[in-house]
Amino acid sequence: MKMSIQWLVDGVAMPPIDEAAVSRWLADVAAAHDCEPRRLNYIFCNDEKILEVNRQFLGHDYFTDIITFDYSRLPIVSGDMFISLDTVASNALKFGCDYNTELHRVIVHGLLHLCGIDDKGPGEREIMERHENDALKMYSLI
Repeated sequence: MKMSIQWLVDGVAMPPIDEAAVSRWLADVAAAHDCEPRRLNYIFCNDEKILEVNRQFLGHDYFTDIITFDYSRLPIVSGDMFISLDTVASNALKFGCDYNTELHRVIVHGLLHLCGIDDKGPGEREIMERHENDALKMYSLI
């Protein structure tokens, strides 16, 4: 089965990404982690929507940049990823990077979760950041 990526929007305009190039990049990142992407759905939304999703499905009452729903059976990866463009923009300012780089960091962050990389436990955030940076280098963003 071939990889399928859907780029969807909910209450926001489609962000400025090269869908074909990003799709190839995500396939390369997955391959580097010995994974094969099948169905990836990226849903770009605003803070209001991501808060609603966070409350409804995770019981969390806060904003976040991405929520990943993982349907993977490794090495096959599949999932739905909600990305708040509002939080991506505020994080870009907060971390002193450009919006495009932060957007791509969050896009690949979701895929890395599907590949089995976590960021909640002790020392895991640093491991995730290393994988994000390696992926951004593959796409020539850092």
